[in-house]
Amino acid sequence: MSSLVFQGRFRDKVLVVTGAAQGIGLAVATRAVAEGGRVVFVDRAEFVHDVVAELRTDRASGFVADLETHSGAEAATGHAVDAFGGIDILINNVGGAIRMRPYVAFEPSQIDAEIRRSLMPTLYCCHAVLPHLFARGAGTIVNVSSNATRGINRVPYSAAKGGINALTQSLAMEVADRNIRVVATAPGGTEAPARRIPRNGEGDTAEEQGWMRDVVEQVKQSSFMKRYGTLSEQVAPILFLASDEASYITGSILPVAGGDLG
Repeated sequence: MSSLVFQGRFRDKVLVVTGAAQGIGLAVATRAVAEGGRVVFVDRAEFVHDVVAELRTDRASGFVADLETHSGAEAATGHAVDAFGGIDILINNVGGAIRMRPYVAFEPSQIDAEIRRSLMPTLYCCHAVLPHLFARGAGTIVNVSSNATRGINRVPYSAAKGGINALTQSLAMEVADRNIRVVATAPGGTEAPARRIPRNGEGDTAEEQGWMRDVVEQVKQSSFMKRYGTLSEQVAPILFLASDEASYITGSILPVAGGDLG
């Protein structure tokens, strides 16, 4: 977590952060708690409860859900209402390429899996949260997209993230008159601790490991800064967009990739 914490920025706010057991999601949710928010950490991994227990605060709650299903999204948002009385902010962070390979090498089932992983949780969670934001009379949705809408060896993932960009802009237009903002960040490559749950549960072949190295090199070379970002460099813009400081920003996708616009 960044040492730069804005005390009280999310006081009296209830946030739902998905994919919150590790990586960017964990860093976002943890800092939101530090800034006064009441935060539901949502993840498919049971160890999300351990993560929350380590914080030793009644302003954090863990919830296990499969957000690749609409019922999972409904359960997660329902838990937030039960635990904290409503929802003010949803941060959709679930996603991530499962495989890195040239498009011609993808099997049809693998294409489907990429879309389910990186598009459907955001679609479902946006749909599930809207009634709760309507009840609140206001709200903010921050979608975590990617600058990989342009990149090699990840075409299905790129398509999913392009869908998130379109969702962000269209939904922002649709709900602006309900005092709801919908925005997104588009992170580039990010240095993060090793994943406790691997992106590809089947493991990568030697050939796939080579394709992954090609992706890493492309990501670094496409960035003006020629490097990956840090977790703190991704967390800060997400929480800025979630906060009242960004009250006149909606429908925007903010690239956070060292100059690579995706």
